[in-house]
Amino acid sequence: MGSGRLYLAVAAGGFRRYATYRAATAAGVFTNTVFGLILVYTYLALWDERPHLGGYDQAQAVTYVWLGQALYSTLAIQGGGVERDLMARIGTGGIAVDLYRPADLQLWWLASDLGRALFQMLGRGVIPFVFGALFFPMALPGDVTTWGAFLVALLLAMVVSFGIRYLVALSVFWLMDGTGVSQALMVTGVFCSGMTLPLNAFPGALGDVVQALPWAAQLQMPADVLMGETDPLGAYAFQAVWAVVLLAAGRLVQSAATRRVVVQGG
Repeated sequence: MGSGRLYLAVAAGGFRRYATYRAATAAGVFTNTVFGLILVYTYLALWDERPHLGGYDQAQAVTYVWLGQALYSTLAIQGGGVERDLMARIGTGGIAVDLYRPADLQLWWLASDLGRALFQMLGRGVIPFVFGALFFPMALPGDVTTWGAFLVALLLAMVVSFGIRYLVALSVFWLMDGTGVSQALMVTGVFCSGMTLPLNAFPGALGDVVQALPWAAQLQMPADVLMGETDPLGAYAFQAVWAVVLLAAGRLVQSAATRRVVVQGG
């Protein structure tokens, strides 16, 4: 099997694995829809008091909410997927088996995580987004080109998300327990990605900082591309730079970790 076909098979396996959790998927759809309703009414009240907060009108603010709910699990904003599984493999010693596979460790996990992300988008993300579009005024583009540009930004967001979580997972080679770093990922993921409030609504220097961090590539950039608030090429450049930096850092840490070969439990 060629390397390209191998990683496609790994991605398909990641998709099928999460597709088996039907009850969890249904519960996730319900949860994302409920939280979307809570956030929408919060945003509507906030935008009544502060029209055009962060440069968004009310319809754009509503669109941002429902897009966030659609991408919450797709991009594993609070963690989940690759880092959870990889941490477990490191902790149990199963990572030793992974290292003997005739495949690149980082690309293997990237392919698996992209399969997971695709299922979460289709299985858990689409319904809340469609629900929002049916019952609330949203600023959605009417041309295929913008939707295509959004999908490119979304793919880059998936890679950036993986890059962050892969680095977090590899830290377990040294920490031996990923509980603390996972909790830190949850907090930074929600705050720095803009899940609670669009990053362009953050004031002053804080806004400048959070918009320069890699988490901005996850939700803020795809949202702005979808709503025509940014040049897609500029967004792609920002996302691609962070993707390259994070993947290169992951490659370096992976190399150091596998040389160290500290495997908890064996």
